[in-house]
Amino acid sequence: MKKKIHIKQLIEKIEGEAELDFTFKDGLIEDVKINFGFYRGIEEILRGKAPRDALVITPRVCGICNHAHLLSAVRAIEDGYTKAGLHIVLSNKANDIREFTLSCELIQNHIKWLYMTILPQLEAYVEQKSEENYAIKATYLSSVITKALAIFAGQWPHSSYAVPGGVTCDPTHLDVMQAQSLVNESIKFFEQVVTGVSLEDYLCIDSISQLHKIEGDFGQLLHLMGSHEMAQMGRSHDRFIVFGDCMLSRSGKSIVTNVSSIDTRYVKESIQHGTVAKAVTYKEKLYEVGPLARGMVAKTPIVKSFHKRYKDSLLTRVFARIHEVAQLLDYSKRLLQNLVLDEPSCTLSHDTQVGDFQGTGVVEAARGSLIHETIVKEGCISKYEIITPTQWNLSHGTEEEQGIAIEAMVGSKSIEEATFIFRAFDVCSVCTAQ
Repeated sequence: MKKKIHIKQLIEKIEGEAELDFTFKDGLIEDVKINFGFYRGIEEILRGKAPRDALVITPRVCGICNHAHLLSAVRAIEDGYTKAGLHIVLSNKANDIREFTLSCELIQNHIKWLYMTILPQLEAYVEQKSEENYAIKATYLSSVITKALAIFAGQWPHSSYAVPGGVTCDPTHLDVMQAQSLVNESIKFFEQVVTGVSLEDYLCIDSISQLHKIEGDFGQLLHLMGSHEMAQMGRSHDRFIVFGDCMLSRSGKSIVTNVSSIDTRYVKESIQHGTVAKAVTYKEKLYEVGPLARGMVAKTPIVKSFHKRYKDSLLTRVFARIHEVAQLLDYSKRLLQNLVLDEPSCTLSHDTQVGDFQGTGVVEAARGSLIHETIVKEGCISKYEIITPTQWNLSHGTEEEQGIAIEAMVGSKSIEEATFIFRAFDVCSVCTAQ
């Protein structure tokens, strides 16, 4: 038996950075330790603050998913107010605006991941570098769609326009027209550059037998992965969970394609050795979150088709994330078409206060389920807890099984192969070490 070999690797070109400690045995990766070394103490900063201070502070957890943190925070307050007896009903207008801005944030996140991480890293891994300027493509689409977001949110990143009971903006017909123009521009880019097919035709693709219709950069990505035998790489525990109800999926967990209901009361955090990131489980089990999880719980036909053949592989995971861009662009367009401007933006007075409450807010962020929990006593936050998507996917695991990303990397033949699999989870050390 060959001697075990330990190699540490600093992983950059993710949100933040991480250190992976690989253990090789007989030429294959046997184990991986994931270390996030930077801690900022956002949860501690919030203690003693007024509840609404969370609407300003928590968006600073992450510079790329800040809007998801804002919505989780405001939903935690609204949930607490409701449990305390205050009746809150969002107008359709306020809800649709929140949905639209969140969709824009997910689109820009997925596109940056495609062009700034996965495509260039794939080309480097297979030693087939193109002359494409992926940074320009990423910047173009992400800037266009965030301009649409900022029409309603006022700015991006770190907006705080969502408040208990609704939103602070009161858009005009001209605002909506400008947003529609930007969404149409984004759709045009997706059609001409990303897929080489119309959005309508792309969304009709419901099985892997039709993948030949996809061209553009997405088609090139699928071709490279398929031709380099990457369809079977990166399998994990094949369990998925979604906590937030959204247009992409309802809440639930999927095991062997069977979907069942869930309850956040069974979510449990634990301290890990060697990293500032906390681990998280559901009923003592590890689950993958993110686009693949949403596709499996929602039983999205094309995602199910991929999963039927390739299970929770690297290829399935990558496809599910880019597929969401098409779904979100279509959804964003429909939201703007149906936006009713004469409804109230906010149904709750700005000076409404509840002295004691406990609330939970859940949002489906780009990387998966984001949960904010707050306990307020005598008008001040006594405890604030943030459970991020990366904690689900990148924990060390439990005594019974390895973490989601670790399981996917185990068995890899090289560090290059393992780190490419790692990046497919759209790693965010910034959120994890919040």
